[in-house]
Amino acid sequence: MRLFILPLLILSCLAGPMPQAQARAPSGQRVAHMAALQSSAVVILDPTSKKVLYQKNSGSVMPIASLTKLMTALVVLEARQDMRQMLTVTKADIDRLKYSSSRLRVGTRLSRADMLHLALMSSENRAASALGRHYPGGTGRLVAAMNAKARALGMKDTHYVEPTGLSRWNTSTPADLAKLVVAAERNPVIRRYSTDHRLVIRQGKSQSVYRNTNRLTSSAHWRIRLQKTGYIAEAGRCMVLYALVRNRPTVMVFLDSQGKFSHAADANRVRSWLARFGARVLAQARR
Repeated sequence: MRLFILPLLILSCLAGPMPQAQARAPSGQRVAHMAALQSSAVVILDPTSKKVLYQKNSGSVMPIASLTKLMTALVVLEARQDMRQMLTVTKADIDRLKYSSSRLRVGTRLSRADMLHLALMSSENRAASALGRHYPGGTGRLVAAMNAKARALGMKDTHYVEPTGLSRWNTSTPADLAKLVVAAERNPVIRRYSTDHRLVIRQGKSQSVYRNTNRLTSSAHWRIRLQKTGYIAEAGRCMVLYALVRNRPTVMVFLDSQGKFSHAADANRVRSWLARFGARVLAQARR
């Protein structure tokens, strides 16, 4: 009989802790999955319940690059200007901050709608600048309206100095930007223009084809209702998304990610995390 006692004791000791280890595993996996995010500051928000599902440095004030254009678009649309009015790109729209290039040539005339489309879909800086110059009272009034709108949305740590995002002094936090994404998503024009894949415009006798700066919009794995990307050296790679993950609305904000596709990789990690653990994460957030 003694020959069987030792094996039984060993099996009993091994069997005892196993259920606890299995119960702990999902939590550990969730933490490990999100620890792989490359962005310096992140917020993942359930816009329905207003619960934060994940955050990292969510209150850090940072440059936001072309995420600025989301507020530019919201304020322009709320001014209810004629979207068919033709606007002309001038030398005033040339980038004097970063001296970046643009495919939108000086002298090109486009409707306000097309300028807005290019600013949101392709992050076209000259289009955003032209929208500012043609705002009632000019660019200065537009920037003032952008800051006033930020205050109205409760974005207390946000400040704008120009409409393109080329200035490092356009700053915000992930927490504030999540509020902007929720507000902007309610506008059907912003939803459509920011997620369109392609726009063809005429410049003189030739045509120019513009595409979305966000490659996730063409992925079959994503259902994106709103997006905006941004980059300047001081801000790193930035991106905001309003997406459906397993039919659940989700807001994602990523700031200061290093590497050309690092912000997209972070978004894919979050989508995978939510697809796998979303119900449990949301249940914990509601407690």
